[in-house]
Amino acid sequence: MTGTVTYSPAYTLVPTYECFNRCSYCNFRTAPGQSPWMALESAAKILRGLQKQGVCEILILSGEVHPRSPRRNAWFERIYQLCELALKLGFLPHTNAGPLSFAEMERLKSVNVSMGLMLEQLTPELLKTVHQHAPSKMPQLRLQQLEWAGKLQIPFTTGLLLGIGETKTDWWDTLEAIASLHQRWGHIQEVILQPHSPGSQQSFDAPAFNPHQLPEVITQAREILPSDITIQIPPNLVLDPQWLLACIEAGARDLGGISPKDEVNPDYPHLSAPKLIKILEPAGWQLVPRLPVYSQYDNWLTPQLQMAVKQWRRIRKG
Repeated sequence: MTGTVTYSPAYTLVPTYECFNRCSYCNFRTAPGQSPWMALESAAKILRGLQKQGVCEILILSGEVHPRSPRRNAWFERIYQLCELALKLGFLPHTNAGPLSFAEMERLKSVNVSMGLMLEQLTPELLKTVHQHAPSKMPQLRLQQLEWAGKLQIPFTTGLLLGIGETKTDWWDTLEAIASLHQRWGHIQEVILQPHSPGSQQSFDAPAFNPHQLPEVITQAREILPSDITIQIPPNLVLDPQWLLACIEAGARDLGGISPKDEVNPDYPHLSAPKLIKILEPAGWQLVPRLPVYSQYDNWLTPQLQMAVKQWRRIRKG
């Protein structure tokens, strides 16, 4: 065997698709007021149906309600309740709901084993183009989020979106910023390198990021990032199996959450674990399931979360 590649058996719950940002490449959002919020009863029904299917991670992935909206508190409470429910039913929650206040992050820490937020790209130039109508994509706002996650000792996932109008220099600058924050706080579990993949809902008129460039980006990212940060790539966005293997050879070692639907890229179905094994094993790679928190961060968790994680680690060993 050459080595191991990990993935998280996951399911995504979407509290709401509504979002006050209008990123021109987005295939996820609906306008505020046009998307019903997920009811706890609906979520409970879904989660109970997953209990014997090997799913470990529940990704709470939400559109964003404006921080000054009178509905912000209700939105946040729904996210918190969904995390609580997932925990109660035996799953491990991971929330990605856009920039949060320090108090919101602190509260969610008690019901999440890890959290995430994509930096995407730190260049302010994108505020004139794809992020022109996306106030929460201000680079400093998102960097602050990563800083707060470090202060709060929240195991964190972040990443880059490639091919939205940035330059190569922007890639390296964004990776350097992530490396610097991790060297200070030691809290970044994974960095996702996500190629822009055109979808049916977006207005952004640009081709897909060339997947043949990904191995180069991964190689350089591996040079810039500390060795204890895992590089993740979404296999459903690298459609050629040979280039998927080239990405792994270049240093990517995680394939992210594998679930029935990629909510962010709904036009690109996830590959099942058996399909991925057929690609990886002949090349000497073993596909191994993981938890949404890496073991070196277990002691950052609350006693309740540590207990839940311990039970899953026992299941994995068994």
